[in-house]
Parts: sequence; structure tokens; C-alpha cells
Amino acid sequence: MSSSLKNKAVKGVAWSFVDNIANSGITFLVGLVLARLLSPAEYGIMAMIAIFIAVSNSIIDSGFSNALIRKIEIKQIDYNTVFYFNLFVSIILYILLYAISPAISDFFKEPVLVEVTRVIGWVLIINALAIIPRTIFIRNVEFKVQTKVSLISSIFSGIVGIGMAFYGMGVWSLVGQQLSRQLLNTLFLWTFCHWRPVWEFSMRSFKEMFGFGSKLLLSGLLNTIYKDIYYIIIGRFYSSAQLGQYTRAQQFNIIFSSNLTSVVQRVSYPVLSSMQDESERLKQAYRKVIKVTMLVTFACMLGLAAVAKPLIVILIGEKWLMAVSFLQIICFAGMLYPLHAINLNILQVKGRSDLFLKLEILKKIIAVGPIIIGIFYGIEYMLWGSVFTSFIAYFLNSFYSADLINYPTKDQIEDILPTFGVSFVTAAVMWCLSLLDISMYILLPMQCLLGFVLSVAIYEKLKLEEYIEVRQMVISLLKRVK
Repeated sequence: MSSSLKNKAVKGVAWSFVDNIANSGITFLVGLVLARLLSPAEYGIMAMIAIFIAVSNSIIDSGFSNALIRKIEIKQIDYNTVFYFNLFVSIILYILLYAISPAISDFFKEPVLVEVTRVIGWVLIINALAIIPRTIFIRNVEFKVQTKVSLISSIFSGIVGIGMAFYGMGVWSLVGQQLSRQLLNTLFLWTFCHWRPVWEFSMRSFKEMFGFGSKLLLSGLLNTIYKDIYYIIIGRFYSSAQLGQYTRAQQFNIIFSSNLTSVVQRVSYPVLSSMQDESERLKQAYRKVIKVTMLVTFACMLGLAAVAKPLIVILIGEKWLMAVSFLQIICFAGMLYPLHAINLNILQVKGRSDLFLKLEILKKIIAVGPIIIGIFYGIEYMLWGSVFTSFIAYFLNSFYSADLINYPTKDQIEDILPTFGVSFVTAAVMWCLSLLDISMYILLPMQCLLGFVLSVAIYEKLKLEEYIEVRQMVISLLKRVK
């Protein structure tokens, strides 16, 4: 990787990470306050419509964002074509969602869902307006502006949500928080982006990008439905309170796993795309991304599983204790998410969206098993099934991506096994501390301090290349802060 490209990637990772902290981290902190003001059932109600919003957003984008990012030479007409398509589809989908809201309410047996669905559905149109400005910033690996936007949006929407909850508005406080965040985010992206649409549409441009993006659309839909199908299963066959417990566990998981995955995808995709025709250079960059990413991921996810109980009890209270076991299981599946994302990025970089789609179909067929288990045997059995399918999915992803860059699954495992071993041993020692009969307010800092000191000591002894890379990045970032 050239020096300029490496610097661009490092800056992209840094700002993208801060962006995610602003967008998800601050939202998470706001969520801690809301979790003490609201009940698990109210969180469950919001989760019931999550899949409908997520699927609609996938259809609106239709894979065009990735098609635009990957395109070597881009014209203004390409942006305009995608913009008007996104906006048109978002309006159609909102009308459809408005019409079927009574059916959604009847399915989950929650009368309030009619109005909640019709109001929260406005985020579809709001998000559609933001797709092109966001894509332009990602394409240029410029995340500084997005960081500022996310910071402002997350803080003010948090104030809105907490204020509404304080005045007893229940589930509507969550609706208000989401709507205000997306609205502010879109407004500020347009403020900072110099691009403005003009009235033009190219069918040739549309067909070109849709040829690539349509397969990603179908893949994305399958992935979105699979990720959010648990909301439907738990909401339909269990209670809204149990669904609320599951969503809180997912929120803790998102702070590390999903944010790391998002950062890796957003930064590695445009950077790796820029060297898509240089096989050896692409392989080396890809290998480094995997090793560095998984060192951080294993440490965060296994460490989170070890401290789950004191963390949840201290932050949001004992009424959320059921979420502890959910979170611990989710962490074992979540630790592989960034690895999935990196392997799938290679398929997109190489233009193999057809293979991307076939893989998603195959993986989702395999994933039906845990869903059926969840219906008949319980939520925890379903989550353990998702851990099993996550490992199968990794082997499938890495098997197909390996041929494209000559980086076999066996080599990948050998590269990440040392960091997994260090993190697993460290997390096990951290968890053993929970057997002590001490206050959780003492236990949690003890576990965190021990985990940090032990892992650093081991890595300093081993002198792994990826650890040195991470250490240098952290030192560099600290110097810039000073």
C-alpha cells in the first residue's frame, strides 16, 4: 500500500471510527438513560417494525451506493439518476407502509403500532435524500464531515428523546429520537456537500449501475431480513418485554461488533477498490486489514461477553438482567461480523456481485434452522444456532473470496488464530473474577483493568505485526489529539 493511500486509509479509519462513536456511541449513552425511563415492552414495540424499515431502506438504495463508490470514472448524471430513483422509490414504499400498518398491528397484537409505523415511516424519505451526499463523502474517503454531522445529530436527537421520555411519552420518545436524528443528519449532510441535483435521468447509467447493484440489493435484502427476522419471531411468539430485552442486548453488541464492521466496510471498500487491478498489492492490503481488524474485534467482543452482567446491571439496572445471557451468546456470533464484511468486500471489489448474491442465498437457507429452533425451543437456543451458522458463513465467504486474491481460508485462520487465542485467554481470566463475591461496582473496573493489562503484556511479549500496527495507530492518534 502506497504511503499516500495508507495515510488516507488511516485517516479514514480514524474519522470513521469517531463517526460511529458519535452516531452509535452517543445514541447508546442516550439509550442508557432511556432504558431507565422506559420499559422493555416499549423497546419491544419499536423493534417490531425494525425489519420493515430496514428492508425498505435496502430497496431504496438498491445497491447503487456501492455501485457509485466502485465506479472508476463517475459523471454528474450518475449521481442525479440515482438520486431521483432513490427518492421515487422511498415515496412509494412509505405509501405502502402506511397502508399495511393495520396488518402489522394485527400480526403483533399491538394496537399502537398503526400510528407508530405511519410516523416512523417518514425516515424512509428522509434517508433517501441523504444517500447521494453520504456516498460522495464515502467515495472520497472523507469522514470528517460525517463525523461532525453525526455528533450534532446524535446529541440533539438524544435531548429530544430523553425530554419526551421524561414527560411520560413512552414509545413516542423513541420515535422522536429516531426521526429527529435522521432529519438533522440529512439537513447537515446537504449543508456540507457541494453537490446539488439537476433534473436529468440516464437510463443507460441506471442500467449500468443496476446490473451491479441489483445483485447487491437482493443480497442486502436477504441479509437484512435474516438479521431482523429475530425481531419478528420473538415479537410474534414471545412477549414485547422479551423482545425489548433482546434489543438491549443487541444495542450493547452494536457498540463494538456492528460499529467495527461498519468502519471496516466503509473504509476498506473504497481503498481496496482503488487497487482492484493490482492482485499482489490488493492481497497484502487485504491481509493487513484482516489481521488488524480481528485483533481489535476479538478483544472487544470476548471482553464484552466476560463483563456482560456487571455492565448491564450497573448501566441500566436489574430489570434488564435477562439481556445478560442474550448478550453473551450474541458476542460469539458478533465477533465474526467484521471478518464476514471484509471477505464480502473482496467480491464487490472484484465485481462479483453475482457470487455475492449466491453466497447470501446459500447462507440464509442454512440459517433457517436456528429460526425454527427459536420458535419451538426458546430464544437462547435460537441465538446459539446463530453462532453456529456464523462460523459456517465465514468458511463460505472466505472460500469464495480466497480464489479471487489467492488468500486461502487456511492462511486466514493462521493469521487470526494468535489474536483469538490471546483474547480468549484474557476474557476467560476476566470472567473468572465474576465468581468472587464482591460488589459489581468493584468487579467491573477490576475486570476491565485486568483484561487490558494482561492482553497488552501478552502482545508485548509476542510482538505480533498486527499489534505493533495497532499500537502505532493509537500513538499517532494520541499525538494528534495533544
